[in-house]
Amino acid sequence: MAADVDKTVPERERRNGLRSPGSGSWFRRGLWLLLVVCGAPLAAFGIKFYRDSELLKRHEEGVRSLGADGLFLFSSLDTDHDLYLSPEEFKPIAEKLTGLIPPVDLEEDVIDDPNGEALILEAKMQPLLLDSMTKSKDGFLGVSHSSLSGLRSWTAPATPSSSFPAGQFRVFLPPKGKVEAGDTWWVIPSELNIFTGYLPNNRYYPPTPKGKEVLIHSLLSMFHPRPFIKSRFAPQGTVACIRASSDFYYDIIFRIHAEFQLNDVPNFPFWFTPGQFTGNIVLSKDASHVRHFHLYVPSNRSLNVDMEWLYGASESSNMEVDIGYLPQLELRSTAPSTPSVIVDETGNVLDSRDGSNDQIQFVFEEIHWTSEISQEEAVRRLEVTLYPFKKVSYLPFAEAFERAAAEKKLVHSILLWGALDDQSCSGRTLRETVLESSPVLTLLNQSFISSWSLVKELETMQADERNAALREKARLHLEKYSFPVEMLVALPNGTVVHHINANYFLDQTAVKPEDEGATFSFSGGFEDPSTSTYIKFLKEGLEKAKEIMTHPYLPF
Repeated sequence: MAADVDKTVPERERRNGLRSPGSGSWFRRGLWLLLVVCGAPLAAFGIKFYRDSELLKRHEEGVRSLGADGLFLFSSLDTDHDLYLSPEEFKPIAEKLTGLIPPVDLEEDVIDDPNGEALILEAKMQPLLLDSMTKSKDGFLGVSHSSLSGLRSWTAPATPSSSFPAGQFRVFLPPKGKVEAGDTWWVIPSELNIFTGYLPNNRYYPPTPKGKEVLIHSLLSMFHPRPFIKSRFAPQGTVACIRASSDFYYDIIFRIHAEFQLNDVPNFPFWFTPGQFTGNIVLSKDASHVRHFHLYVPSNRSLNVDMEWLYGASESSNMEVDIGYLPQLELRSTAPSTPSVIVDETGNVLDSRDGSNDQIQFVFEEIHWTSEISQEEAVRRLEVTLYPFKKVSYLPFAEAFERAAAEKKLVHSILLWGALDDQSCSGRTLRETVLESSPVLTLLNQSFISSWSLVKELETMQADERNAALREKARLHLEKYSFPVEMLVALPNGTVVHHINANYFLDQTAVKPEDEGATFSFSGGFEDPSTSTYIKFLKEGLEKAKEIMTHPYLPF
């Protein structure tokens, strides 16, 4: 064996399995490595091509077997889009056919205590006012009777009253480190942003809730049996804020972004998206007792619900969109939570509910808050957590012009179809890009008073003859408005000196810097195209105001 050893190779290299650079083995290994490096991308491409081919074949087979409508239903269940249904994906159909609901996946630390307290909630609803929609008539712009069937039939809560174990409301308790009034946190985090896009429209059945999602799903199910506790568009989820704290209690306000699927097979999906669910809960710090609970859709605006529906058997089918007014959708506790049984010191039963929902009568002590912030400040902190663009204060229309006159600034005004700071928004892209950009935030805070308004509300102002000055400001804004969103710069007297439509703005930001006639520049360093374009718009507004007037109270 010793005679077979290559004496020209040093002992260290033989021991390590190495050969000299001039050896044939070294060359072969280098060639093999080169083939591996070059071949890996080709292999990956080949695998992707094969998978895409297989998916295309399955899709064609699905169309032949099920037809377009049948494949659309199949796809609504196929959440991973592999054209196979796993048992988990088939679960909604199984539950519907069998009527059996599997046990929910509660958090490990949320264990129902059979002897614990229970909270009774009542649901109230006034259905959407169909006259508040612009497309509510059959046959108008793609609206058919079947499209609105789920909306028209939803006239009352699915469950008018229900009892919940107090311990389940533990999900609203703040996490470690969040103990002061004003602290905010995500109960259910948002998983979407402008870069991730949005969730698919062709779905009928919500995913099975898990952990903290279970209670939110149960609460919203009192309104309608198909709530999606994570909306299709960002920001999703639930956020909360400590409004007040005492030795034993928290007063926590919260905001939920969720939506309902109102249509069922064979009708195409109809998404009903309230602008927001908001409310508050007063509960003990160990979640054994709930003093008060209230959840509702705010109805203080003239339009508060976004509606979108498909009228084609594919995810890429056309979507119809409308907005409307929902007068009431709320849950409220009838009384503080109470135990099912009251015993004396010797264990004798003094009172019980006997399986009924009737509350045992108690006298509760008054809560003395040791630290608190106002309701308005708590709401503002929730808004900033959900929407960074709210770091700039957006004032009501009339107040914005009054403040602008007092502070000698221009008004940065946004006029749109739906609210800018909730899920009924028609300015979604705007608020998720330029309006939360640091340079834009800085310029707005320095030189402008900001406001956004619903078109419908300004139309009401324009028709109000009691306030001529405000009526004229509304008229001047509406005169410049084009669907869907108009951004304006105005003098304190209401004169619009500059404006740009959102669609035109998006076209401008799509122009590449090297293209001729680009409206932005990278000469001063890299800047997001939409940010630089919006700053240019605002600065042009300042310059045009200077050309119109040189009054000393304007910021020039």
